[in-house]
Amino acid sequence: MRGDKGAEEGNGVMISTRGRYALRVLADLAEHANSGYVPLKEIAERQGISLKYLEQILPVLTRNGIIEGLQGKSGGYRLLKEPAQCRIGDILRLTEGNLAPVACLVCDAKPCERKSECRTYPMWTEFYQVINEFFDSRTLADIVRADRGD
Repeated sequence: MRGDKGAEEGNGVMISTRGRYALRVLADLAEHANSGYVPLKEIAERQGISLKYLEQILPVLTRNGIIEGLQGKSGGYRLLKEPAQCRIGDILRLTEGNLAPVACLVCDAKPCERKSECRTYPMWTEFYQVINEFFDSRTLADIVRADRGD
């Protein structure tokens, strides 16, 4: 018997293609930062990601000041921050919404009736802290370095 509806719905720590692709696009932009604005079509081809899907992911990154786009012949996208200033945790929270492993830890979640008697709550809370600390301790620069074998 499964009592955790959030787990059944697939909420939690599994990072979706949206989050993974956002990181790949941002790493690509970081690697090609000296090229100015990078056409989305080139990124899509290099990363093997559908152009249509990228067009759905990039607006949240633009609205939140991570990248900017330029229309026109020499248009494309570029990073607004240095890769070392782009924390992976921030990017994933923008694209995924939340990294909570269980529904009761999601921001603005209805308080769990069993919290005071739940023996697993402290474990989930600690795990959630570990997840956030892990992703917040890494930046886009770390991904780019790892790709280059540095």
